[in-house]
Amino acid sequence: MAGKCREYIKDLSDYLDGDIDSGLCAEIESHIGECENCRIMIDSLKQTVILCREGKPEPLPEALEKRLKDKLKERWDKKFSK
Repeated sequence: MAGKCREYIKDLSDYLDGDIDSGLCAEIESHIGECENCRIMIDSLKQTVILCREGKPEPLPEALEKRLKDKLKERWDKKFSK
């Protein structure tokens, strides 16, 4: 990842939300026009935001939900039980 890419990553969420100043927005859009990797990342983030906002919750199979919760609890306990 190039230097400019790293500079813009911290601002991508605000960019997608339209919460950055117009100058930085123009810089990012110019960069995206030239950088395929960043364009792919932005497109993926946009799709993720759309799915999170508009997606319908789908229930997990009971066994999978239990395994997931157990794994999350295990990691939480491991991280914060010190």
